[in-house]
Amino acid sequence: MKTFLITGASTGIGAATARAAVEAGYNVALAARSKDKLEGLVAELGKERALAVSCDVTSLEDQQAMVDKTLQAFGRIDVVFANAGVGSKGSGTEGGDPDNFREMILTNVLGVVLTAKVTLAEIKKNRGHILITGSRAGRMTMRGSVYGATKWAVTGYGQNLREELEGTGARVTLIEPGMVDTPFFDERKPDALKAEDVAAAVMYAVSQPEHVNVGEILVTPVR
Repeated sequence: MKTFLITGASTGIGAATARAAVEAGYNVALAARSKDKLEGLVAELGKERALAVSCDVTSLEDQQAMVDKTLQAFGRIDVVFANAGVGSKGSGTEGGDPDNFREMILTNVLGVVLTAKVTLAEIKKNRGHILITGSRAGRMTMRGSVYGATKWAVTGYGQNLREELEGTGARVTLIEPGMVDTPFFDERKPDALKAEDVAAAVMYAVSQPEHVNVGEILVTPVR
């Protein structure tokens, strides 16, 4: 049975994708900073199919341990969804919090790169698939948005990673949602996408024939 590894898996897009992946027949390794938040999802999905792993994606050691535990539990990694991310807690550059800038850059950019680094050997061996949560914010300008800048970096890295894997049979997809109604925001966003909408885009990319790579999926709510 194939294995689907998801970072930022405790809520929102990550949790919705975990449910969709199990339904599609995958085992799932679920990583987040707080393992406690994952336990309920593991109980829902079944301990024989789901694994909870505590992981700070800004730590290479944590990410390597995540891979080691996944391989110990399931023996292989076929799909990786680098989904962990944090948002802005301020307004623009002048009004933003420098500590938040650091957190966004380390989590949203370095975290993705480290996830790719520790999983590439398995992905290449299994002709697998890496998916990265970008954003509509990584395709447009947003006044003073440091968060948007991190997603521009993710867009560039995803394209560069696709080039790096050329000839290996492995695939890379950028998932680029607009606003999603998830715990990412402090207030509900009733007119936004649902986490399940983004999970469906992930599973669409993964379900394509092996000779097909869906490079980018931009998913936005109908206004």
